[in-house]
Amino acid sequence: MDDAHIYRTSVGWTSEHKGSLSSPTLPTMEFATPPQFPGGHEGYWSPETLFVASAEACLMATFLSIAENSKLEFRSYRSEAEGTVAKTEEGYRVTEIRIKVQLAIVDEAKQERALRLLERAEKYCLISNSMKTPVHLEAEVTVG
Repeated sequence: MDDAHIYRTSVGWTSEHKGSLSSPTLPTMEFATPPQFPGGHEGYWSPETLFVASAEACLMATFLSIAENSKLEFRSYRSEAEGTVAKTEEGYRVTEIRIKVQLAIVDEAKQERALRLLERAEKYCLISNSMKTPVHLEAEVTVG
């Protein structure tokens, strides 16, 4: 694997406060200013939701790699994320992202180990490490 990777996206204005997001080998998706802002629209991905989703998706991808390398067996991984946008001295910012993970493992004796691997995934997630916004993990590990 190379030390540097390039990811390309393109954005185009479509109408009002809406646009389309594409990448060379990915499907195009629509996005808009969120409804909380002037001219915003309901029912569209927004830069804010994409920002939160990128941290959440990266945490899962990092965990999957760590779990595979650590040979941790699990039955399911599910998460929900919540990002807070607030006005600060510097203007509006995403001030916090909370990611709640529910991980179901096979072996009850490995609950502490599973939690440590989730915490390691949080530590090494490249997206959240690249953000100014603090990203916090709230993990729940169950058996079953």
